[in-house]
Amino acid sequence: MNGVLGRVNPLVLVAVGLLALIASLGVRSLTSAVITSCVYVLAGLLMLPARSGRPIRFATVLLASVSVAYSTWLLGGGHLDVAATAGLRIAVLALPGIAVAPLIEPMALADQLGQRLRLPHRFVVSFAAALQRFEQLGQTWQHLSRARRSRGFGPGRGPVSRTRHASSVTFGLLVTTMREATSASIAMDARGFAHAHRRTWAEPAPWTRTDTTVLLLGALVATVPYVVEALIS
Repeated sequence: MNGVLGRVNPLVLVAVGLLALIASLGVRSLTSAVITSCVYVLAGLLMLPARSGRPIRFATVLLASVSVAYSTWLLGGGHLDVAATAGLRIAVLALPGIAVAPLIEPMALADQLGQRLRLPHRFVVSFAAALQRFEQLGQTWQHLSRARRSRGFGPGRGPVSRTRHASSVTFGLLVTTMREATSASIAMDARGFAHAHRRTWAEPAPWTRTDTTVLLLGALVATVPYVVEALIS
């Protein structure tokens, strides 16, 4: 099953992330929190592709879980089990979405939203264009930073100099993004996106047995905390 999440359509990946919200609502004890977290980690190890994004992204989940657990322990009377449950609930909520986010292709997701869910085509096309621009923000940041360095305006070693450099690059990124958004909107309007009533799609939006299987597995995993709570009550 290794890599099966890399072969499903993006709509299933979004559904898996949303099902994690339902699973987190069912985490009410330390036992269900531990079991559900282990199930999600095991599912990720079995189903995620070998190269599915930078592993550093999981550090955000760890930081959020630890901070929530610490604040709960500090303000909730010093109960370790309650604090651990709160931290693991955050992990159950955020871990699936963080895991599958790099696997979502904006154009494939737009095809699924427009053809399978029948959403308005103007919203779908705009949503896909916004996602593509969002993916390019990191690359644009690197280009702007390298351009400033080549002109002798790179950051120094001090925090003040680095802050100024980050502020300048952020302003340049904002200006560049606005220009690209304006160019994209003009190009889309010139191609009839503003006034078209019927839209055709260049690529199909298939639904396979693998998609159905993964969706059912995601729903099954989301019921794990509720089953555990029912067994221990």
